[in-house]
Amino acid sequence: MHFDLPELLRTVGYLGIFGIVFAESGMMVGFFLPGDSLLFTAGLLASQGFFNITILILGCFIAAVTGDSIGYYLGHKFGRRLFNKEDSFFFHKNHLKKAERFYEKYGGKTIILARFIPVIRAFAPVAAGIGSMKYSTFIAYNLIGGALWAIGMTLAGYYLGQWIEDIDKYLLPIIGLIIFLSILPAIVEILKDEGQRKRIFKLLRIGK
Repeated sequence: MHFDLPELLRTVGYLGIFGIVFAESGMMVGFFLPGDSLLFTAGLLASQGFFNITILILGCFIAAVTGDSIGYYLGHKFGRRLFNKEDSFFFHKNHLKKAERFYEKYGGKTIILARFIPVIRAFAPVAAGIGSMKYSTFIAYNLIGGALWAIGMTLAGYYLGQWIEDIDKYLLPIIGLIIFLSILPAIVEILKDEGQRKRIFKLLRIGK
């Protein structure tokens, strides 16, 4: 079945786009959503007149910041009880643990860096809440990260759509590149772990 992201965005409109951005930004249910490629594609469609770029970037920014704030609240309010929650399609304790390790390693910068890393993006605000980061500190990082991600990715699609003629022809390779770049940090982190490398090499040998 062919997944047509531009057609999906045309169908769901502004509210659908804002809802997806909100869900993926710290709600722990949006880790499977195409955040980076969605923002870029929405910006591209805005360059073709399907959306108003001002409404789009403001709405995505507010949705991203609000989603992260709700995620922080969940972590701060329910804390360790989340680790006792059973895994489901929408929630995986392992994702939360990864985000917590990421938070412990990079501190407040995690809220900015995580914006560009799928899965971690959805759980980092929760980890910040669990880690008892002051909300005043969290919201500062949240605003910066939300602007760089929600506004930056959308404007990238918007301006690229204006600069490149018939960009529709190159949309799939561009989205593929965005997805690859978004998961690259996670791949690097995995390969840096000696235990993970051994497991991967073992699987590769088995597959031969």
